Amino acid sequence: QVQLVESGGGLVQAGGSLRLSCAASGRTFSTYAMGWFRQAPGKEREFVARITWSGGRTYYATSVKGRFTISRDNAKNMVYLQMNSLKPEDTAVYYCAAGSVPGTSPNSYTYWGQGTQVTVSS
Repeated sequence: QVQLVESGGGLVQAGGSLRLSCAASGRTFSTYAMGWFRQAPGKEREFVARITWSGGRTYYATSVKGRFTISRDNAKNMVYLQMNSLKPEDTAVYYCAAGSVPGTSPNSYTYWGQGTQVTVSS
């Protein structure tokens, strides 16, 4: 099992940057694929980025490609989402998730954090 806690959300102006962090606990953290998802009011939970357990491969949603970077530090039990050039449409609650197989569907992930709010003003 793994427990996840997101942090780093907040209010930022369009064009600005934020770095989200996800602190993980669990003896087998390094064996899990990690993903970031987001959900805006009235919308479905949306895939943002994923990374393999080794950190060697990443994948991004088209909407954030080139602006967001996912990374992990297994020694520190941390996963990050660096968000640059933020847009108002990036406003959402952001969740980190862990699963045994990487994917773009929420159903691919077993463990979820509580979420952190990101608000981008115009």
